[in-house]
Amino acid sequence: MQKQVGLWVDHRKAVITTLIDGSVITSEILSNLDKRVRFASGSNANSPDKKLLSMAEDVRDRHYEGQLNAYYAQIASLIKDASAIWIIGPGEAKHELETHLKTHGFGEGIVAIEPADKLTNRQIASKVRTFYLK
Repeated sequence: MQKQVGLWVDHRKAVITTLIDGSVITSEILSNLDKRVRFASGSNANSPDKKLLSMAEDVRDRHYEGQLNAYYAQIASLIKDASAIWIIGPGEAKHELETHLKTHGFGEGIVAIEPADKLTNRQIASKVRTFYLK
């Protein structure tokens, strides 16, 4: 039994299409990430307010990174036994996921990473079937 996975990913959601012996299973994971907010910088870089804002940004960034890692771990748990993983998506999330997967021992299964626009779940499933039929 060969399990081939194609997944479309961005920071909001991941659509995972799995091909197993001719069957196609599609699932969707929502990231539930908090929005990243950037603070405006002031003119006085040494002011106490500037230092507090910088500390608040650091805390918020660490929180966001923690949420992002949990999101990628959730994706990894669903594709852990895949023999082949094809990652597509519109932004940098596909490369972040690649790094996460390689760090956690899934790097050998990654067959390709390609850019892709926003697609419907059916379009993603169709692209995945086409990719693996080549």
